[in-house]
Amino acid sequence: MAERLNPLFDELIQLQQEKRLPPVDAWQPPRTASIDIRIDADGTWYHEGEPIRRKPLVKLFATILRRDADGFCLVTPAEKLLIEVVDAPFLAVDMEVRGAGADQEILLVTNVDDAVMLDDGHPLRVAGLPDAPRPYVRVRGGLDALIARSVYYRLVDLCEGPDAGGAFTLRSCGAQFRLG
Repeated sequence: MAERLNPLFDELIQLQQEKRLPPVDAWQPPRTASIDIRIDADGTWYHEGEPIRRKPLVKLFATILRRDADGFCLVTPAEKLLIEVVDAPFLAVDMEVRGAGADQEILLVTNVDDAVMLDDGHPLRVAGLPDAPRPYVRVRGGLDALIARSVYYRLVDLCEGPDAGGAFTLRSCGAQFRLG
């Protein structure tokens, strides 16, 4: 089984590295407005109250998404359109694991097909402890993905611990993350 997953794992990493995103951080458009787009807590994108059903359109919008001091926005060189994000703009819906222990690598895949290696540059954090843990991973810039419950349970299965403080630790790419 591991022999079959390694090429897939490598292919996902390669595709993500080749993915070219617009330089939204460099754009300072002269016009700012709002648009009736909302990203719900489950990762569904809405326009004027209706779900956007065309995944290629959602994926396109996701490439020009940015988080500024005044909120989340879709940015082009000509304008910045503020949108509503209920929780996190993305949802981590799947994962792949290669290796084990200190050599373990965990790759998370979002609802907009971003592949994110869980590492120091893309850390995992858990908010809402202890009552209702809400795990997130940094995707890019100031944009996070909420980790879907099913993926979170798979991550918990990979944890070490509990330690003396009762926390469980997850390892990926040489980094350690506490799951609470």
